Amino acid sequence: MTTIGTAVSLTLDKLGPRFGAEIIGLDIASASDTEVLAVRQALVEHKVLVVRGQSLDDSAQIDFGRRLGELTAGHPVHHSGDVAEEVYALDSQDNGFSDVWHTDVTFMARPPMGSILRSVVLPPHGGDTNWADSQLAYESLSAPVRQMIDQLTAVHDGNREFGYYLAQNRGGKGNIWDGEEVTALVPVEHPVVRVHPETGRKGIFVNPGFTSHIVGVSEAESRGILDFLYAHLTKPEHVVRHRWRLGDVVLWDNRSTSHYANRDYGTERRVMHRITLRGDIPIGPATGQPRPNLGA
Repeated sequence: MTTIGTAVSLTLDKLGPRFGAEIIGLDIASASDTEVLAVRQALVEHKVLVVRGQSLDDSAQIDFGRRLGELTAGHPVHHSGDVAEEVYALDSQDNGFSDVWHTDVTFMARPPMGSILRSVVLPPHGGDTNWADSQLAYESLSAPVRQMIDQLTAVHDGNREFGYYLAQNRGGKGNIWDGEEVTALVPVEHPVVRVHPETGRKGIFVNPGFTSHIVGVSEAESRGILDFLYAHLTKPEHVVRHRWRLGDVVLWDNRSTSHYANRDYGTERRVMHRITLRGDIPIGPATGQPRPNLGA
């Protein structure tokens, strides 16, 4: 067990030697302002935080999120039914799967800063979630490879996953994101290496879920570089895994992690409710400037 101190101390039990932690003894619903501040600081440091034994509904989950930062819509295009607009409901019986490594909503110019996920219905076994530390993965690359990828830019495209849904299920009218209704998923460019805005640490910022290709190289080179980075990012020593229980709430820093939800529970049902915190435009080490939207 370790503690992290601000005006108050959180008791933490590490999930792995380098990142991830469970917060022991915190009641989210009654947390003080200083405790919430400590959680926010711990999130940046540990990247993934697990809080067990919580009794939250959507409203309480949203209230907690608002104490940590500004909330976005639950998703840029997905309609989750009879829930608050801040909630993205992932139901395995309604194609609510996340069994591909991804970082949330990188197909938008301003992806979320972080996510808060709550278990609602769990299968008897399975459905674990895995997180990869993109900063640890970057730092374990050799210097020449780091220097190469520092210069690269990649395209992130949400059409592969959500384009048909937006056009056919939503009639081209998505949700409000960054103050505008999403009517098309225009691919965006982000740096392959992202500089964390709070710590300055560099991390790999591409993912199989939404990254389509690297700009300025051949298709073969792009695929080779991306496949190498994906394999490196998800090496076991860069990954922690969480086995869910009802009452669990997990927070993660979307700027420094990717994640994968195991789809190993057959026909059993798994329902999770996610909210996301508004983020900033990713900045890379090469230019120190955000990458433009390709449609701008």
